[in-house]
Amino acid sequence: MQDPFKGFNDDDNNNNGNGPQGLPLPPNYATVVNPQTGNMRIAKVGFAWIAFIFPVIPPIFRGDWYNLLCIMGVTAGVQMIVQMSVSASNMVEVLGFVQLGLEILWGAIYNMMYFKHLFNRGFVPADERSKDLLTRAHYWNPKNAAK
Repeated sequence: MQDPFKGFNDDDNNNNGNGPQGLPLPPNYATVVNPQTGNMRIAKVGFAWIAFIFPVIPPIFRGDWYNLLCIMGVTAGVQMIVQMSVSASNMVEVLGFVQLGLEILWGAIYNMMYFKHLFNRGFVPADERSKDLLTRAHYWNPKNAAK
């Protein structure tokens, strides 16, 4: 099987916004790599539309079980609190608004959660373009590089 990332880290390490094998990356995608394992991840920086519409789909497809359990746990906890504190006559309307609020929350913060969890696992930005993008979005703190 062909390695899809072969040729990504050339000697000059300047890929000018290109991904694996020179394929172009959209301007809002960042590449991170784990220096110990060589494992690489490419993901979007910013609002996660799929996480807004279907909150559990991105973590499942990314194999991000930690954040999947966080999303499911927080959603279940908030829904239980709402069901215990709202009368039965208003339950449907209130749960609808709460669910919409949670979906907006997951759309807004899921990609940040994903990158921060990768950074905690030892990943670092793979190139300067990704580092600048992650720094501007406040996902990556340059002080983390000193650790």
